[in-house]
Amino acid sequence: MHVLIVTDQHADSLGGVQVAIRLQRRALEALGHRVTVAAPALHRRGYATAAQDREAYVDLPSAPITVDREYGLTFPGRRSDRALARALATRPRVELVHVQGDFWGALIGIRAARGLGVPIVHTMHNHVDAGTRAVTPLAPVAFAGLRAWRGLALGRVRGPVDRASRGAWRYLAEIAAEAAVVTAPSQHFADTLMRHGVADRVRVTPGGVDDALVAEARARPRSPRRRTKLVWLGRMSHEKRVLEFIEAVAESGINADVALHGAGLLLPRVERRIAALGLSDRVTIPGPVPYAAALAALRDADALVQTSVGFETQGLTPFEAAALGTPTIFSDPNIARDVAVDPHWVVSGDSVSALADTLREADAELAVGLASDDGSLEKLRVSDSEASRFLQSSRTQQMLAVYEEALARASRH
Repeated sequence: MHVLIVTDQHADSLGGVQVAIRLQRRALEALGHRVTVAAPALHRRGYATAAQDREAYVDLPSAPITVDREYGLTFPGRRSDRALARALATRPRVELVHVQGDFWGALIGIRAARGLGVPIVHTMHNHVDAGTRAVTPLAPVAFAGLRAWRGLALGRVRGPVDRASRGAWRYLAEIAAEAAVVTAPSQHFADTLMRHGVADRVRVTPGGVDDALVAEARARPRSPRRRTKLVWLGRMSHEKRVLEFIEAVAESGINADVALHGAGLLLPRVERRIAALGLSDRVTIPGPVPYAAALAALRDADALVQTSVGFETQGLTPFEAAALGTPTIFSDPNIARDVAVDPHWVVSGDSVSALADTLREADAELAVGLASDDGSLEKLRVSDSEASRFLQSSRTQQMLAVYEEALARASRH
C-alpha cells in the first residue's frame, strides 16, 4: 500500500504530531508499505533532509511563520497542487490519503485526494476551538475566516455536515465531510468531536512510542539520586502552563530535582521566574533535546508532570512515560483516563495551589520509596505488561485496520 500523509508542519519540526508521523512512517515501511509525507518545507537554519528521508518527504513551497523559522505555511492552491503532483509522478500510485492536519495541510490533502481519486482518512490532532480562544479574543472571527478559506480552497462541501455544529467545530465538520474514516488520538477528544457534530463516528488511534528507542532507554540503569527527580517536557507556551508549574514548585516546597525539557516563546520568562523564586538549585532547563534523549530523560525520572488542562487532544508525553515505566502527575483528568495506568496522581483542580498540593503528595510517596532499600521505589513504576500497550508496533496494526476500512468503504461507493 502507498499512503500519502499530508500535514500542517514538516515531519522534522518540533511537536508531538510530527513525532507520531515519523514513527508511523517507519513502522509502516518496516511492514513493507510505502509512505510519502507532504508538508511545508522546513526553513530552520542549518536544516537538511537526512538521506534516508529524501524519498519519503515532499517539501511543498512555503514561507516561515515563526521567528525561529521552525514552522511554515503552504498556501493550498494550484502551485501546491503542481508541486505535489510532480513529486508523486515518480512514485508508485497512491492508494489512500491520510490527512494529519487541520489547516493548510487538510486543504492540500483533500485537494490531492480529489485529484488522485482515492479515499481519505482524516486524523484530527488539533483542538482548534480551545487553541484559538487561548490566543485571541476574536476567535469567532477567526473561525469564520477558516470556513471562508476552506471555501476558497475546496469549493462546496462534498459530504454530510451536522448543521448543529458551530464555530471551530463547523469548520472541522466541513473538512472532515469527505473523509471515509475520521480518527482522533484519544477517546476524550473523539468524544468531543462527536459531541460537537464534527463526525457521527470517530475512531480512536493514539500515537505510539518507538519500540526500539523504548527498549534502548529501558536497558540503561536509572541514575543514582538523593532526592526525587521530576521531568516536564513540552513547548513553553501559555496553554502548556509551564509558568504555573514553576509557581507550584515554589509553593509546594518540595525538595526535588525538576528538569524542564523544551523551549518556546515563554523561555525567557521561565528563566527569569526560576531565578526570582530562588529555584535555580532545583529547577534546570536542559532545553530541547533529540527524541531519544527525551525518552531517556523520561525513563530516568521518578515522575512526569503534565500541566496543560483542556487543551491536548492526546498529550503524547504521558503515553511515552507509561511505555517507559514512569508514572505521571496529571493536571488534565481526561488524559489520565486515556492513559489509564497505575500508579498516577491527578490534580484536583486547575489552580496553582491544587497542583502544588499534588506535587507534595507525589513527592512524599516517591521520597519514601527512595529512602527505603526494599524496592519500594520500583513499585511506584508502571508495570511492563501495561507499558507494552503504548508501543508503536501495537498502534500501527490499529491504523492499518483503519486504512483497510477506508479502502473497503471507498470500493463499496
